[in-house]
Amino acid sequence: MTTATAAGAGGPRSFSVEVADGVATLLLDVPGESVNTLSAEVGEELDGHLDRLEQDPAVRALVVASGKREGFLAGARIEAIRAVASAAEAEALSRRAQAIFDRVERFHKPVVAAIHGACLGGGLELAMACHYRILAAEPRTRLGLPEVQLGLIPGAGGTQRLPRLVGIAAALDLILAGKTLPARRAVRLGLADEACPPPLLRAVARERALALARGALRRVRPAGRRASRAEVLQRALLEENPLGRAVLFAQARRRLLAKTRGLYPAPEAALEVVRHGYERGFAEGLAREARRFGELAVSEGSRRLVEVFFAQTALRKDSGVADAAIQPRPVERLGVLGGGLMGSGIASVSVGAGLPVRLRERDDAAAGRALAAVARHLDERVRRRSIDRHERLATLRLLTATTGWEGFAGVDLVIEAVFEDLALKQELLRAFEEVNARGIFATNTSSIPIARIAGAARRPEAVIGMHYFSPVPRMPLLEVIATPRTAPEVIATAVALGKRQGKTVIRVGDGPGFYVNRILGPYMSEAGWLLADGAAIEEVDAALTAFGFPVGPFTLLDEVGIDVGAKVGAILHEGLGDRLESPGILRDLVAAGRLGRKSGRGFYLHGGKARRVDAAVYDLLPGGRRRVHLPRQAIAERLSLAMVNEAARTLQDGIVRSPRDGDVGAIFGIGFPPFRGGPFRLADALGAAAVVEALERLRARHGERFAPAPLLLDQARGGGRFYPDGG
Repeated sequence: MTTATAAGAGGPRSFSVEVADGVATLLLDVPGESVNTLSAEVGEELDGHLDRLEQDPAVRALVVASGKREGFLAGARIEAIRAVASAAEAEALSRRAQAIFDRVERFHKPVVAAIHGACLGGGLELAMACHYRILAAEPRTRLGLPEVQLGLIPGAGGTQRLPRLVGIAAALDLILAGKTLPARRAVRLGLADEACPPPLLRAVARERALALARGALRRVRPAGRRASRAEVLQRALLEENPLGRAVLFAQARRRLLAKTRGLYPAPEAALEVVRHGYERGFAEGLAREARRFGELAVSEGSRRLVEVFFAQTALRKDSGVADAAIQPRPVERLGVLGGGLMGSGIASVSVGAGLPVRLRERDDAAAGRALAAVARHLDERVRRRSIDRHERLATLRLLTATTGWEGFAGVDLVIEAVFEDLALKQELLRAFEEVNARGIFATNTSSIPIARIAGAARRPEAVIGMHYFSPVPRMPLLEVIATPRTAPEVIATAVALGKRQGKTVIRVGDGPGFYVNRILGPYMSEAGWLLADGAAIEEVDAALTAFGFPVGPFTLLDEVGIDVGAKVGAILHEGLGDRLESPGILRDLVAAGRLGRKSGRGFYLHGGKARRVDAAVYDLLPGGRRRVHLPRQAIAERLSLAMVNEAARTLQDGIVRSPRDGDVGAIFGIGFPPFRGGPFRLADALGAAAVVEALERLRARHGERFAPAPLLLDQARGGGRFYPDGG
């Protein structure tokens, strides 16, 4: 064996080369980084190795593998894309990456990709340029092109190679949604040729490389499998003739626009580029890909989405406390009090993270329902192929239930998830302290200040808030709420547990509604005032979905429960004063039995095929059934600026620690439009002076609830920003 390594005049290198038995293994290990990323330097170094290895008669085949423990190649270096100053500069980056990967595909010696862990974006584009792909059969192995999640499209040939490898329909399904696939599904789809046990990955890759070089291994079809009858028909009828392709692309565009509402240009650009490549040929497709990549890379929408990405990345490293010496306590056993929608959801994400969970409910029937709810969630994961049936059974065995306090003496942390009743929460806190003198007590309250709950504690330093969002398995955000008396190590422990459960965690201060519900309060209250002013329910909802929210405020209220909204609204009004006053519409609907989806009627009628506004609800509102038309822009301005204004107050009051945390919390907690960057990014985009001017105009028309936050007034006077450096 011969080995060529690292350095040279250019300093540390990203590739080392090992040659044994005619196979050269290029081992990618970007120095100083925990994961491999693709940069111009990495690409140039790869190109140089290809030059040398192509001329080396001792080398008959190549294997490209990763020297990192955590994965193959996680995509392009986002910092480099963020730094480009023009569309032309970004287009040039794309063209250079395309040229290097084209060189890999045209390499006259076989090239095999040996893939473990993350193989995403540019990593998968490199792998697809190789002649054979073999995967480590382990849960960490994921393949995908997630660029649309950053407002981009694949820019190194992915839009052209993927559809030719797996078919147009399957490729669009992956590219337009930014999906990733586990190893087994990637092989079944034809994205990879085979999978093997992780310890054998490189050895098997070298064997396959030599077999390809000798002509002893030929690829009959992607993944070496025979196409199903349905696949043969789809390709013959839709993908392999111009008329069928036109139908396929038209259907894909309709579905895409129904999902994005035209607010996210990257998926539309990806669809356009895939189609262009099929109609004009591979080279023309690459040219269009590079041009559209360049345009998107400098677009405002992509800039905002990239900023959100960096904010999430920073939060993953944030312990929740300023002192880096403070370490979280180990949590080896978890308790959950209450097995309803929230409690069973918390139990699901906890056992899914490998944590043994002891769940307490009031009686056997309720405990059984909680266990069944967790089982259903795991069944759904099996259906989506994220786990198999053996993993489901092993995960479910981590959960036990009881109607007493047996087993709670041994838990390290308990999460209380009963309904919003201060006396009940305090009762459970006292009972837990009776059986466990060391454990942390976390409450999942959505609106009751944590200090009020902790008032019943013997050890208030061990009481903390962990506010999950419903449905817990799908909603990514967790608010960790500390009181002035909460111990720093307790904060760090709650933050670490949330990350282990797969959540994006923000630490916030104590107070009515904490952060997310507090900024949601004025938004929802203003929706009520719009109804009182005569607006139509469907017009308000449509205005906010056009602005970018996933659903409108009245659809949201129907989903979470109008009674829940009324209760939270009352708590916010009591704690924050008249600016959170509402016209009492929710209270009247609750009195009439209109609770939303759970009662079959709220603002909308539920239960039929098509959800529709219940006209009878207007009989309970000021103005009755006579509604007035209001412009969408005016509706969206009232609600979005009410939220921006309250967000500024939370920062000023120390409820949220930074604009970064506030933007992430709004996006992942209530669906604030990601392409707008969050309420603080939106304020910066509009400019503080323009925000204050608009708020003063609304104040003159609608009252003191629109009085600008002092922090916004200060920024307007001094030209300040929430992100002074724009980063």
